[in-house]
Amino acid sequence: MTSKLALLVVDVQEDFCPPNGALAVPDGRAILPAVHALLAQPFALKVATQDYHPAKHVSFATNHAGAAPFTSSVTIANPANPRETYASTLWPPHCVAGTRGAALVAGLDAPGVFDTVVRKGTDPRVEMYSAFRSPLRDPPLASAVSELGALLRRAGVERVVVVGLAGDYCVKCSAVDAAEDGWETYVVEEGTRCVGGEQAWAEVKQEMEGKGVRIVSLEWVNQVRSGSMIELMFLSELWRPACRIFSPKYDMNR
Repeated sequence: MTSKLALLVVDVQEDFCPPNGALAVPDGRAILPAVHALLAQPFALKVATQDYHPAKHVSFATNHAGAAPFTSSVTIANPANPRETYASTLWPPHCVAGTRGAALVAGLDAPGVFDTVVRKGTDPRVEMYSAFRSPLRDPPLASAVSELGALLRRAGVERVVVVGLAGDYCVKCSAVDAAEDGWETYVVEEGTRCVGGEQAWAEVKQEMEGKGVRIVSLEWVNQVRSGSMIELMFLSELWRPACRIFSPKYDMNR
């Protein structure tokens, strides 16, 4: 059986990239070679996500009197259940719907690069880092649940490879939700950067791995050239621990 693998490219948008992005992730454009290398590979589904906020979005510090971006936070309540709340950092206005900052970066915005683009963060009342849904679960807020899960299931996807911006927010939350929903999930290390830099990435890696997400290298993924080789690659990874158990001298890296 050939496994179906999807590529999820999270929020690689002008506002998240230096030098002019309103909420530029340090070194954010450096991920583009890795993203393009992955896009050249065969995937059953290639999906981009787009932060796409209304101007009055709850995450913008400018919408809260006396608040400062990066240091202030807001408590967000579930409109259907005020007892369910979560705290969220306030940011400078970014990725406002219809603006240049909300656009995918040049080279990713051309027709046909992706099979589909999923927009998120469109409900002004809630923050939505994950490409799947907001943190609100009791009950889920319908306006903050994307079509991504349905798209992956409809395509028969079994495994998801994730890259994008930022590693310590939207990439992390998207990868963790993908794993929680039952997909084998892989984040490509060269394909993400963090708001908090390398220190944040070290912490985020550990957090994601603790929730079932695997961190892999671009070299590991670049071995893939066809669906059959995808299957062989994953099978080799699955068999590696077993081979070491039954034959301690066995080393697949030789």
